[in-house]
Amino acid sequence: MTVETKHTFCRICEASCGLEMQLVDGKITDIKPNADHIGTSGFACMKGLNQHAMYDSPDRLTQPLKRVGDGFEPISWKQANREIGAKVKALRAKSQHSIGMYVGTAAGFSILHPIFAEGFMRGIGSHNMYSSATQDCANRFASATEMYGFPFLQPFPDLERINYLVVIGTNPVVSKWTFLQVPHPVRRLKQISARGGKVVVVDPRETETAKVSDQHVFISPNADVFFFASFLNEVIARGAVRQDLVDQYMTGFDDLAALVKPWTAERTAEATGIDADTLETMVTEFLAADGAGFVSGTGLGMGRYGTVAHWLSECIIALTGNLDRKGGMLIGKGVFDFAAFAKKNALFNRDPVSRIGGFKQLNGAFPGGILADEILTPGDDQLKAMFVTGGNPLLTMANSARLSEAFEALELLVVTDIYLNETASLADYVLPATSPLERADLPFVFPLFLGLQDVPYIAATEAVVDPPGEARDEATIYTDLATASGVGIFGSGVAQTMFRAMARLNSLGHKRRGLPIRFLLNLLLRITGQPSFKSLVKRPDGVAREGPDTGNFLAEKLTTDNGKLNLATEMMLGEAEGLEAAFGSLTAAREGFKLITRRHHYTHNSWTQNIEKLTRGTERSTNHAYMHPEDAAELGLVEGDAVDIRSETAAIRLPLKMLAELKRGVVAVPHGWGHQRAKGLRVASSIGGANVNLLAADGPDKLERSSGMAHLTGIDVTITKSEADISRNSWSGM
Repeated sequence: MTVETKHTFCRICEASCGLEMQLVDGKITDIKPNADHIGTSGFACMKGLNQHAMYDSPDRLTQPLKRVGDGFEPISWKQANREIGAKVKALRAKSQHSIGMYVGTAAGFSILHPIFAEGFMRGIGSHNMYSSATQDCANRFASATEMYGFPFLQPFPDLERINYLVVIGTNPVVSKWTFLQVPHPVRRLKQISARGGKVVVVDPRETETAKVSDQHVFISPNADVFFFASFLNEVIARGAVRQDLVDQYMTGFDDLAALVKPWTAERTAEATGIDADTLETMVTEFLAADGAGFVSGTGLGMGRYGTVAHWLSECIIALTGNLDRKGGMLIGKGVFDFAAFAKKNALFNRDPVSRIGGFKQLNGAFPGGILADEILTPGDDQLKAMFVTGGNPLLTMANSARLSEAFEALELLVVTDIYLNETASLADYVLPATSPLERADLPFVFPLFLGLQDVPYIAATEAVVDPPGEARDEATIYTDLATASGVGIFGSGVAQTMFRAMARLNSLGHKRRGLPIRFLLNLLLRITGQPSFKSLVKRPDGVAREGPDTGNFLAEKLTTDNGKLNLATEMMLGEAEGLEAAFGSLTAAREGFKLITRRHHYTHNSWTQNIEKLTRGTERSTNHAYMHPEDAAELGLVEGDAVDIRSETAAIRLPLKMLAELKRGVVAVPHGWGHQRAKGLRVASSIGGANVNLLAADGPDKLERSSGMAHLTGIDVTITKSEADISRNSWSGM
């Protein structure tokens, strides 16, 4: 028996926690936090500590599959590439834009995966890229593009020094922060309070984060935009704007001030549920603090007017002098100036326009909410083929029942994944990928290129274990598919020839074909002036990097065409035109509830329900509909009742659970559940759960124009008691 200890870092979420793994005869038997890791200091969550059970599952895909009738049969990589390539060639001969790709969240936590997926599509010549961003975070990209000129310029709080922090629409104690590596959020939040600062959580639920903070303020779903409008209006009315900064570095202040002027704290209280005195006190404390800021996340972004709300929060930070200062909000420092590089090379521009709805690209992708329409609507460039990589859109996207119908209408659906999940179950070809622990890697794009880290460091990892069967890394998969499709990766025949030669040379003497991943990672490091891959691997606790500079962002780092921070643009002001109507809708008498999402400590989106250890027990074997006890009593409901939750698009049935921490009139349902239709998730498909995203609407008229975001929270629903069978496996869409 051979026992080894290896070090790596987690790639499930932004936290990227340092991990210590015990292996027996080459198999992972235990995972512990790396206590000596300079960035994560011995922290890791239960999902990261049990991820090996997900990758070692008997459900793992180990060889390519081809659909035959209602089932699948194993085929060789050679056959898969040949047949997929032939179909791509035929479709591309008619229209290269008839071929699309969806890139999911899992792709984002690997450095080479999204690069080579994008490279394949550039070779195809199609602009029809879609990503999971328009499900959870595109509002941030839209706001940053308009204000700062680049989608990835995302200010984050200086947690080491900040003295007043408002957390709204996010729950970092469970989700481990958004757009920032903060592996131990509870400790970091408590440190703010311990040094005399204050943390205020604004949320429709008294979240886990609220319980470790100084104050919790209830807010009604979809009312965040009015909270920020009143907050900014109050700042301006008090004369607290840094006019010197406005005059020197900003444009659009007068238009912004006119926009928020009608939204006094007294007026918006009816919509937000936050009385004027409470909001005015928050403004007083914010302005008095030596460093203040906001943290928001998916709860804000996935609601209505999420882009306008985030934009207003960024305006408050800039106008009060809290942008790019110690103790306030920082701009990350990556291994090179990614924003300047992108501007120089015209990356992430918004020139292409979607066939359906006329949406401009954001962060190189179109809204996922128009994908079904792009497939089902006849015409030039109608989508006929889709590649899905690192995601499961049939569970995670709005109105996924309609998207399922669209995917079934495709002439070609190719899915790259480690499981036969819901989306892969409909595919024509399923290609087995490596897991994060089966490949060499660097931290994903945000910390490496953008410096979005609480504690700046850099790290590298070798593969911890060998891939099973014939699983291949995605960089190799998309390079080979480019060859089979008769195109050059990144649209370059030279690059294609070079990568093919690399793969052949690297495969000599090996059973497994693949690109020289370590060589490519080392090349990336050296080009950006970093230590070698080999030297970083020898330091598994991470290598410290300099923190971000402060005081030069407004003068030197903006990438807008006019060189100014744009407080108000035509797009943002246009998006805000509907606020009066939205206010009327929120304050009008209505029946029913507002549906919000929530997270659990033991699940991560739709990924971890196939880990048996994390699904044991009543609370973990299904998602529930959570309701305030007084709301339930008024409806004559008791805990354990089966309830039907109906929206304009669909209905789901779930068991009821009481949650006194909820604001009244709100029902919460965790997302990522409802795997009963997956053909290759034996644990997840056997437990309960319903896909809450069935209740969200898709289509061009249901999306935000600026961001393309669908509304996955703050949905109007009705709740009724169900008389149907409530056996465990009946908690599903109706």
